[in-house]
Amino acid sequence: MARDEQLKERWEQIVHKLSARFADGEQLDLDAIIYLIGVQELGQPGKRFKKDDKVNLMHIAICRLLEPFGFYRFDYQDEDGWPHYEMLEQLPALKAGEQSVLMKEAIVTYFLEKELIH
Repeated sequence: MARDEQLKERWEQIVHKLSARFADGEQLDLDAIIYLIGVQELGQPGKRFKKDDKVNLMHIAICRLLEPFGFYRFDYQDEDGWPHYEMLEQLPALKAGEQSVLMKEAIVTYFLEKELIH
């Protein structure tokens, strides 16, 4: 199977699983999935978050997702349990579509590592 085809198939599998679990079957978008990964990485799933916290959760997710690609490295966890990352390499300038593909690849990698998809 071609790499692009496999990415598309795995991405659809993730969207379907998460949408069924967290959105009553409505299709989640990329940002919503990034947010959910941030909540997962923080480890406080039942907590209600303020708007600023939601932005920070997405940042945590992006750092975690891009860590295997060499852009970030986990640094420490603060006293409130929030993970902090160190930037190792500046992200390349990407067009919107390229950013979306990179994040989808990173999310698929994350779900494969967690063995939530195959």
